[in-house]
Amino acid sequence: MTHNFGLHFALELGNRFGSPTDSWPASAEQVSPFFAIVVNALGTDHAARWFEAARRAHQRVVTAEQNRTHHFGFAQHLDVETEAHQELTLPVVAAFEATKALYEVTRRDAAVDVDVFFECALRACSRGSGRPPSSPVAAAATA
Repeated sequence: MTHNFGLHFALELGNRFGSPTDSWPASAEQVSPFFAIVVNALGTDHAARWFEAARRAHQRVVTAEQNRTHHFGFAQHLDVETEAHQELTLPVVAAFEATKALYEVTRRDAAVDVDVFFECALRACSRGSGRPPSSPVAAAATA
């Protein structure tokens, strides 16, 4: 793979949280490998669509929690948003499990919302691909 997602993701985290890295949320270091697993498993373009779907799944969880309504959790929403159940290939399973893991790690870090990491991942996917970076407004419009 010529796209160096790890480097681009670190650059986006730096753009968001500044320098030095010790000022970043504690979960940033822990979730970076999981984001890379998704990109390595799916490729940059499919990973970008996956991260957009994961953002929608997260928003569904947040909305349900705010409204105090029943829901089946992030994994169920992720499955619906990505339609992972329709294509249970090894890359899709790897991406699904990695996304669940990064979500759980981030949800336990009060210093950051996982949506910030999804935004950084989307921007990292667009670096060097010729596509403009995703913006929160554009992502919300497609949700």
